[in-house]
Amino acid sequence: MYKIFLFLLFPVFLSAQTNVVKGSVTDAGNGKVSSADITVYNLKNELIKTLKTDENGHFSLEGIAVDSIKIAVKKADYAPFERIVGLQKEKELLKIILKKETQEIEAVVMTKQKPVVTRKVDRLEFNVENSNISSLNAWEILKKTPNVTINNDVIAVKGGTGILVTINDKKVMLTGEELKNFLENTQGDEIKSVEVITNPPAKYEASGSAVLNIIIKKNKIEGYRGIVSSKYVQTQYAKGVAGISQYYKKDKLSLMGSYYRGFGTYYREGTDYVNYQESQTRWVSTMNRKDKNNAQNTVNFNAEYEIDSLTNLSLNYSGYFSPKSFGTCVVPTLIYNSQNIIESDYTTINDHQSRTINNSLSFQIDRKLNKKSSLSWISYFTGNNVDKYQNVLTHLNFAGQTPKDDNFFTQNKADVKLYSTQADYQWKGEKVELESGAKYSFVKTKSGLDFSDNENGNLQLRPEKSSIFDYKEHNFAVYSSLAYHLGKWNFKGGLRAEMTDLEGVVSEPYEQNKNNYWSLFPTFYAQYTTENKHEFGFSYGKRISRPSYSWLNPAKSYYNLFSYYQGDPKLKATIIHNLNLTYSWKGWNLDLYYRKEIYPSMEISYQEPSTNNLIYYFTNIEKGQAFGASLYKSFQIKPWWTLILSENLEHNENYFKGTDDLLYKNKVWNWVSNISTAFTLDKSSDWKIEAGHKYYSPGIQGTFTISSAWSAYFVMNRKFFRKKLEASLIFNDIFRTMGQKVSTKYANQDNYFLDYSDDRSFTLSLKFNFGNQSVKNARTIKKTDEQDRL
Repeated sequence: MYKIFLFLLFPVFLSAQTNVVKGSVTDAGNGKVSSADITVYNLKNELIKTLKTDENGHFSLEGIAVDSIKIAVKKADYAPFERIVGLQKEKELLKIILKKETQEIEAVVMTKQKPVVTRKVDRLEFNVENSNISSLNAWEILKKTPNVTINNDVIAVKGGTGILVTINDKKVMLTGEELKNFLENTQGDEIKSVEVITNPPAKYEASGSAVLNIIIKKNKIEGYRGIVSSKYVQTQYAKGVAGISQYYKKDKLSLMGSYYRGFGTYYREGTDYVNYQESQTRWVSTMNRKDKNNAQNTVNFNAEYEIDSLTNLSLNYSGYFSPKSFGTCVVPTLIYNSQNIIESDYTTINDHQSRTINNSLSFQIDRKLNKKSSLSWISYFTGNNVDKYQNVLTHLNFAGQTPKDDNFFTQNKADVKLYSTQADYQWKGEKVELESGAKYSFVKTKSGLDFSDNENGNLQLRPEKSSIFDYKEHNFAVYSSLAYHLGKWNFKGGLRAEMTDLEGVVSEPYEQNKNNYWSLFPTFYAQYTTENKHEFGFSYGKRISRPSYSWLNPAKSYYNLFSYYQGDPKLKATIIHNLNLTYSWKGWNLDLYYRKEIYPSMEISYQEPSTNNLIYYFTNIEKGQAFGASLYKSFQIKPWWTLILSENLEHNENYFKGTDDLLYKNKVWNWVSNISTAFTLDKSSDWKIEAGHKYYSPGIQGTFTISSAWSAYFVMNRKFFRKKLEASLIFNDIFRTMGQKVSTKYANQDNYFLDYSDDRSFTLSLKFNFGNQSVKNARTIKKTDEQDRL
């Protein structure tokens, strides 16, 4: 009976047989290439198995249960090889020919190793994995990313500010100095790529003029491995970062954890000049600010688990803790009369400290519904807490008055909590792709300012100068987008609808601001590729830039007796229209763009003659618009020599109302040039050097006119001990030329400040790899019951 049963099942066994492919690897001269690494993937780019060629250059692929595969072959001194293979068609011996990649020049072996720029229909991808700049931190990598500029620590994309920074598509709830510190402590060797999304598709929240998405690498190596790293930075004063990253992958579980601790002294110098026409006086203040921070802690943890072949779970936590940043700065101010003679002076002694805590936790589920569709759900929580304290003592020596001292204290606390949940559905056919989803987020902030001064030797709280600001914002969004592939054409369009419900309450003087509105945000993309691989693209997107929560706080944060910062709870959201025309061919990337901003919000300054106050505040100007062109090209001059050219030319206009209630126009042609060259001196030790130069021509920001600046840098990397130890030397702002002048001059406003952020630095970094550093013992991925049901 069992023989009959086996006979009946024989066709089933026959149909379930796996494919066998045999092949050989040779060089261009038909020489046998032994011990070449062969990696096999399915068409979803999922790893199937790895193996090596034998001494005769032969290999055999067995147990392959799919009809088509992608085979990749790598061997030292040869260019990588990739090919899609249809197993039903490959009945004969598969012959692979590898081409030589390196050449010897004056006994120095060199090879190419550069970041790769890829133009996609809706974004520009800057792949930095294993490149010359992967030894830098995330902040420095952003400075080298195409279309991105960082000037005075403000991130801009094609001149537009208000950038949304995300890591693996999750919003980073940090701004200003906290965001910079976080990115400086994010190591470049953990970064796979940076996506520059000028017109983000409907899937992304509409906030921000553009999105910079930093993609962190996933662990694909079986077993355990780790990285110990340290970095010493010498600017005016010393800084350092040390930490460890650990990875573990076994079967369905993948874990990653890292901890970095930074410390050091931060220095900034500047001089303020204020000219008062009414009193014919000139006020000059000189500041040399030195802050110490002995503990900047950055923690990351990620766990991924494959429940079955259709369902993946991931849990991610990231934290940034800076328990104490502190310093004391002495700021002398000289007051000159119309004869340029010093008639008065005062000196401010500012003793300050701050604390920052940021926590982010996310949970994600991805589920394949069938062969064409999938569903994902992600929820995340972010909390940001900042506490700033300052004790300000002022020695006053004004003409005609008795010299005296003034003393005040302020404590500013801010707590931000964000909860977000989002569900996304994706359907992908041969020519059509559909994405749709919904998102809800809730933000709650509470800011408090306590102002006290010294009265007859006693500390007195001043309620009229203190304030509590509470802010709540609910945001609900639905979106849908459709992509269509038609031969040489790619189209994508989407629509996002967002409902915003906000409420802001100020305690002193009491004020309540409520608003509820719906907004529609359309996006459209088109891309055409010719037979010669010329790519032409067009895109349009409407965005909204909501003000940062700290900008909404109206409490006066005093720098000294005569200068303070103030937010505005009635700040309007900025509506942005982006229009782009793109062209790409053989590494050339050209982008022509136009940007229109309605009520852009920004920090500006104005002087108040009646009180001699210099006030910095966030406000909406009337409008802004810009048009320009950006160009990026990486030249492979020699196999060992690469030249990278990144240029951006823009005409920018800002319209604002002055203190006299008249409309003013600030305009400029702005040019940002970044030229770098890289050499690989020795392939066996990955010995590379890179030198570059960045130039900023004069720019504008509302009432501000910003002077030109330039910077030169040098980077050298080398690996030792079978590439387990990596050392890097980095010189930034070699000639100390990044100082800038920021001025305001119209009507009765005449002030400027000179600023230098201590950019000149020397950095020595060391990184040691231990544990398993290569893919080994990869097993054939077999179809599971769940996949069979798809």
